[in-house]
Amino acid sequence: MRHRVDPNAVGFLVTDLARLIRAEFDRRIGDAALGVTAGEARALSHAARAGTVRQAVLAERMGVEAMTLSGYLDRLEARGLVTRSADPADRRAKLVRLTDAADAVLADIERVAAGIRAQVAGSMTAGEWEAFIGALAAARDNLAAARCAPGREPADAGP
Repeated sequence: MRHRVDPNAVGFLVTDLARLIRAEFDRRIGDAALGVTAGEARALSHAARAGTVRQAVLAERMGVEAMTLSGYLDRLEARGLVTRSADPADRRAKLVRLTDAADAVLADIERVAAGIRAQVAGSMTAGEWEAFIGALAAARDNLAAARCAPGREPADAGP
């Protein structure tokens, strides 16, 4: 029996898009010579999005191992772009904070990201782009809400 898989299933589309965007981001960050690696740029961007955040939470949100993030943060801290301090609520946990010096690097990263967004949008109109972003945000929010629902049953969702 031959199995038919829809190559345009939502899971495949989202995974393909994320992979392509990440590869382009990695290439452009390297070409831009910002003094940070693509991984460090992602760590800065995620930290900016989160505000003061526990290092373990930041690693989870980035989808990287704690040791990988720790290496990024070691280098960013050495450059004066982030600080780490003990969390007063749990002295074993570290809080990550951006420094004012991170603003200039984040502005450079945003310029790179804006170029990628323009390439992704291609010939989409502004309205189509807004609808696309709205649909992605709604899908993310739906899945996040379902994960948090009390007594939820595991969903059988394919790619």
